Amino acid sequence: MGSELRYPLGGRRAWVVWASAIAVYVLAVFHRTSLGVAGLLAADRFQISAAQLATFAVVQLLVYAAMQVPVGALLDQFGSRVMLVTGAALMSAAQAGFAFAHSFGAGILARVFVGMGDAMVFVSVLRLVALWFPPARTPIVTQVTGWVGQLGAIAAAGPLAAALKHLGWEHSFLLASGLGVVLGVVLVLVVRDSPYADPHRAQVQIRGVARAVRVAWRHPGTQLGLWSHFTAQFSTNVFAIMWGYPYLTRGQGLSADTASLLLTLMVVASIVASPFYGVFVTRYPYSRSSLVLGTVAAMVTVWTAVLAWPGRAPLWLLVVLVAVTAVGGPGSMVGFDLARTFNPPARLGSATGIVNVGGFFAALCTVLLIGVVLDQVAPGGPATYTVDSFRAAWCVQYLVWAIGVVQIIRWRRRVRTMIDTDEDTPDHLRRRVSRRVA
Repeated sequence: MGSELRYPLGGRRAWVVWASAIAVYVLAVFHRTSLGVAGLLAADRFQISAAQLATFAVVQLLVYAAMQVPVGALLDQFGSRVMLVTGAALMSAAQAGFAFAHSFGAGILARVFVGMGDAMVFVSVLRLVALWFPPARTPIVTQVTGWVGQLGAIAAAGPLAAALKHLGWEHSFLLASGLGVVLGVVLVLVVRDSPYADPHRAQVQIRGVARAVRVAWRHPGTQLGLWSHFTAQFSTNVFAIMWGYPYLTRGQGLSADTASLLLTLMVVASIVASPFYGVFVTRYPYSRSSLVLGTVAAMVTVWTAVLAWPGRAPLWLLVVLVAVTAVGGPGSMVGFDLARTFNPPARLGSATGIVNVGGFFAALCTVLLIGVVLDQVAPGGPATYTVDSFRAAWCVQYLVWAIGVVQIIRWRRRVRTMIDTDEDTPDHLRRRVSRRVA
């Protein structure tokens, strides 16, 4: 970095900063997935169709995805603390607004601001990881970051569901809003952008934000990361954020408690799988895209088994479904490691933001398409959803998977072809050009 270290990389202070930042990410995941649990209540509260209900999640994800590139560029300029505090404030205001919303338009506006705030959090935490920890530990800490964040989904699946049942809509979302205020204060007091003595020299300095974004976008390594994230993550997000809970309760006929338990199991499976992905990426960096493709193949196989099952699937198969779908989360994190490998620090925020667009853009398209199909096959609304309705709707996933796999293979070939000539490619990769590098 060209400046004296004030705190050791990976030391106690690094973990304190990380823990404070990850608490905001947990809250962001909670806000992001809260609609999955509250979706059926929202349909009744706002008197809306399945497509309109899906629009809540689509708008939130669209804003999240659209914000990633500008947020990445702003992150390179202003640092993680400013972005995290801003994100926490926006999400708190949004959830307070959602608590009192009684119209479809007001609810949509609230989800817009949830998406804006959420968009600022994860990439900011990843930047802290890149600056506060040594490179050899970054892949594992990145995976740990991902799985710890999933505790927010557990909070949405369990405590929020209970709060909605016992406290009601307004009080539940107001409590969620208050958490962001508390964490915002913690961020200001604890988080620092860099372990280096000179914060100006420690932060990444870039000339021409637009140029940095263009260069990051055009690099095959960034594109490989983008499509890896696109292909591995979307099914996980669609299930957790919007359609998993309605599918399990209305489609598969499970009780609300059993469905919540399965969503919790989904998070646990992601947590268990994350360290293995981190270790694999650290030990076998030349097979990262193969790991992503293997993850996608596993998800496609299990989903095919469930959708082909006549009638409702047995509980054991649904357990396998949520567990395998969950690993799309840690699988998609490989995309960020690819971006980190092939981009210098000066454009890391931009590259990370670009990669993070992938899975969420794919998810928002899939959420909307599922809603459209459900309205066509079950025009009577949520009360008329059946397992066959959802069977038709979930099939839209195969189109998205096919697009993603083709793009991964395409950009992997480009990476392997260009690695020896790109000036930003790390020397250790160029020296091993004859081997698989992605």
